Amino acid sequence: MSKLDELRGKKAEIARGGGEKRTETQHAQNKLTARERMDILFDADSFVEIDVFVSHRCHNFDMAGKRAPGDGVVTGYGTVDGRLVYAYAQDFTVLGGSLGEYHAEKIVKVQNMARKTGAPIVGLNDSGGARIQEGVNALSGYGKIFYNNTISSGVIPQISVIMGPCAGGAVYSPAITDFIFMVAGTGQMFITGPQVIKTVTNEDITAEELGGAVTHNATSGVAHFMGANDRETLLAVRELLGYLPSNNRETAPVCATGDDPNRLIPELGDIVPENPNRAYDMYKIITRLADDGKLYDVAPHYAKNIITCFIRLNGATVGVVANQPKFAAGCLDINASDKAARFVRRCDAFNIPLLTLADVPGFLPGVRQETGGIIRHGAKLLYAYCEATVPKVTVILRKAYGGAYIAMCSKELGADMVLAWPSAQIAVMGAEGAANIVFKDEIKAAADPAGKRREKIAEYEARFNNPYRAAEMGYVEDIIDPQTTRARVTGAFDMLKSKRESLPAKKHGNIPL
Repeated sequence: MSKLDELRGKKAEIARGGGEKRTETQHAQNKLTARERMDILFDADSFVEIDVFVSHRCHNFDMAGKRAPGDGVVTGYGTVDGRLVYAYAQDFTVLGGSLGEYHAEKIVKVQNMARKTGAPIVGLNDSGGARIQEGVNALSGYGKIFYNNTISSGVIPQISVIMGPCAGGAVYSPAITDFIFMVAGTGQMFITGPQVIKTVTNEDITAEELGGAVTHNATSGVAHFMGANDRETLLAVRELLGYLPSNNRETAPVCATGDDPNRLIPELGDIVPENPNRAYDMYKIITRLADDGKLYDVAPHYAKNIITCFIRLNGATVGVVANQPKFAAGCLDINASDKAARFVRRCDAFNIPLLTLADVPGFLPGVRQETGGIIRHGAKLLYAYCEATVPKVTVILRKAYGGAYIAMCSKELGADMVLAWPSAQIAVMGAEGAANIVFKDEIKAAADPAGKRREKIAEYEARFNNPYRAAEMGYVEDIIDPQTTRARVTGAFDMLKSKRESLPAKKHGNIPL
């Protein structure tokens, strides 16, 4: 056998991972192998595997005789839509994808390469957790990965995809990254599994209920996306990368959509009901503003009273934060504040301009919200907007009351351009509540208190509960015809392309976590 044949044979053997039987088991569980997943994630024939021959060096508990091709993880780089991307994929067919010392070192190496070259990194997680036979060496490996996740945060986009089990300390690497995808039915995340919980707290729960894709997308907010299977999920990762720059020194790629940036939208004003107490679907506004009516929703199943998504305007990526009147009247609450604040910080880190669409009656009242720390959580959103130096444009569609008006990127929080529709209501509170306070004595003394109250509500609405007072004071740059919104917003971002703003020199701020 020639040296070249020997090389080919060794690589072919490693490529088979844990062997045919374990591959069949993986497929039977509706899961692809690590290398099959890489083939979907990357452009055809672009993936280059590195550290192919690395294996474990553990001699404890009969590990010396155990074969572990690639030490249970595939690492390398390739292109996604022609752009450089790094990735690692844990191989469940090899020792259950468990993480040992050199498994971790392979991941750390691609993390370092991604940061040095300024390219995104995608982690495909499918692992039984820390390799018990390697003890503290495995734990040290996790620590190195977490450190690199943190150092790379805000420098390069980091995406985690949960495609199998991800338990114990392993969950913290995805939690530090920018986006988490989960495959429904196969992806699971939890600190302690159902058996441990049963032993410690006597609670009965299935693994899927505890840490499945639906739980983390809709209830905990840990994950941001879920797909029906491996392929659908990985294609969604590819699409997301198209909205992001490669690193914090670049801007996202501009895509020629052919959609006229000055396109008028005559139906836009009809979507918002005349009755301010009636709900409507904010997605109808966003899709009409976006190029080709297309958006990429981030965390669509969590805190539905706030929408966070990417769109394109004149081909350029824009991050959108918008109240959703269909849920909780679009109020800001604990979960919505967290969701929006993290999205704002992602956009700011990667030079993505922010469009805020405000229709917010206030922060959600209630004992549970107050004792749950709505003050602290709401402050996260204020902090995120104030800290963001990217171009910020706000459009007030309808309600903008009190502290929530400020929190939705008002002029005072650094909005570069604030526009309002004629339907906007900008005030400390709604007219009914305000009239009860401001005109309390007059209403009480009137011969017809109910009639007097109606009169004073109308008076307050005419004087304060409209956009004109705010425009007179310079808090709103212009009151616009709704049908011109796309043109005005696109024009504003075009004007702001050369914006340069720096924060005071400091080690870092102290966000109210």
